[in-house]
Amino acid sequence: MNKLSITHNDGIATVMINNPPVNVLTIDLINEVNALVLSLKDDRDTKVVVFKSCHEAFFLAHLDLNVINGTQGGQAASIEFNHMIANIKAMKQISVAVVDGVARGGGNEFVMACDLAYATENAAFAQPEVHVNIPTGGQGAVQFARRMGKNKALQALLLGNDFTAQQAETLNIITQFVPKAEMESFLTQVLGVISQLEIRDIVMYKEIIAASITDEQAGAELELRYFLERAKENKTQAIIGAFLKHGGQTEREAKDMPGIFADTATELGK
Repeated sequence: MNKLSITHNDGIATVMINNPPVNVLTIDLINEVNALVLSLKDDRDTKVVVFKSCHEAFFLAHLDLNVINGTQGGQAASIEFNHMIANIKAMKQISVAVVDGVARGGGNEFVMACDLAYATENAAFAQPEVHVNIPTGGQGAVQFARRMGKNKALQALLLGNDFTAQQAETLNIITQFVPKAEMESFLTQVLGVISQLEIRDIVMYKEIIAASITDEQAGAELELRYFLERAKENKTQAIIGAFLKHGGQTEREAKDMPGIFADTATELGK
């Protein structure tokens, strides 16, 4: 890996993107992201993959304009970019974009491919492709339509203007705006919880949500199937027993549900 540096800590892989001068999505970077994502396919120890940028102004600028040329090589690189977006979306792990700079075009599509996206006051998001005579190429228009609805998506795509993190949160481009000064503590809290789950818990909810977005009834049927299967597990019964022992279904739930869960975990960890 020349464009990515990766560290692992307690179920969380942190991926630092460094592709000078401005973190353009070149074919080399795309290939490294694809290799990383595919290497995690059977990894059950890694629960969360966090993407950050080494550049102070850019998260990811956009797809390398040099490959948008109609040649066989350029077309192949553009298709690999599209594959990268699909591969990120298909990950078993929770993918997280932490954006503290510009993410336009393919950079914004990368952010939307991730399961969760948090951005600071320094972030900017846009799909300005129409101004270079092309449509979005990494599901940008598709995601804008699904997240914003027809009129807001159409306006955003035809104007290609920047959105702040606060605007992006409102438009469902990102999960949440988080001030830069609070980002690390926020990530520690949120990702710390997720990283303690089993990979199958993450896969389960990804599947239910994906099915529900496409077909509400299919989502409901899948949810019930998972519910009935999990109810039969010894693990489930052990957790329920400890939960009840430490105040579950009593008045303690009203003020101290986290405490009940903590006591339950301690009980089961003995």
